[in-house]
Amino acid sequence: MKSILSLVLIFSITFSAYSQTFSANTSNPAFESPYKTSWAVDGTWVGVGLGLNALGVKLIQDKESLSLAHLNDLDKKDVPGIDRFIAGNYSPRADEISYYPFYGSFAVPVVMMLADGNMRSNAGQISVMFVESMATTGALFTITAGLVDRPRPLVYNTAVPEEERREGGAQRAFFAGHTAATASATFFAAKIYHDFYPDSAARPYVWTAAALVPAWVAYLRAEAGKHFLTDNLLGYAIGAASGILVPEFHKKDTDFQVAPTMGLTPGGEEYQGLSVQYSF
Repeated sequence: MKSILSLVLIFSITFSAYSQTFSANTSNPAFESPYKTSWAVDGTWVGVGLGLNALGVKLIQDKESLSLAHLNDLDKKDVPGIDRFIAGNYSPRADEISYYPFYGSFAVPVVMMLADGNMRSNAGQISVMFVESMATTGALFTITAGLVDRPRPLVYNTAVPEEERREGGAQRAFFAGHTAATASATFFAAKIYHDFYPDSAARPYVWTAAALVPAWVAYLRAEAGKHFLTDNLLGYAIGAASGILVPEFHKKDTDFQVAPTMGLTPGGEEYQGLSVQYSF
């Protein structure tokens, strides 16, 4: 959780450093960025995202430990069937290994941006979109983890030390933050490559790699006893959606609008509201 927030802050600084290259393309004037960005929209997005992350962290910090009575009442039979086979998993080694692809995934968009001239000359746009993607994923994760109490799989293992099973951090299995953050980073990188080079023959391999890395993290988190299958599936879906949709909403050929509307109900009464239009 702290790793996700640190990444968001680092890229917020990167965004500021590259702000003057928002719409610039200095290495290849003939190449036109597929994205559009603006201070009004993206500055608000980043600010709100960071604020929601801070709120989520506060909720997580306020989580209470599991009472001894509740701990003694836990039974694997109460775990939904789709998740029951993971209940009781515990592997500090798997937990340790999971951090390698987790941290490594954050470097993928950065390395890709620095290595490619066309992306490097649009570093401002890419940086701010990456911040938005990670901030969105982080906000959804921290707020959900702070509000929802679900014991991790390791809590069902009586061989695990009692203090580790009862601590507040052991009560936030839902949903898988490491899986979500990794998926957000890898799918973001794949989406950026896809949009910058729509005719590249490497695109299927890029997307395959983007899908496999967070799946590996999900497997390791389940083996470590940190998350159930459904926690990982939801985390994977949220992260992948954020990584793909944030750049998609910024594409120049995408029309995403929120506008006021007025109309009539089937009974003839007038109504007012908001409509969301999205086409690509």
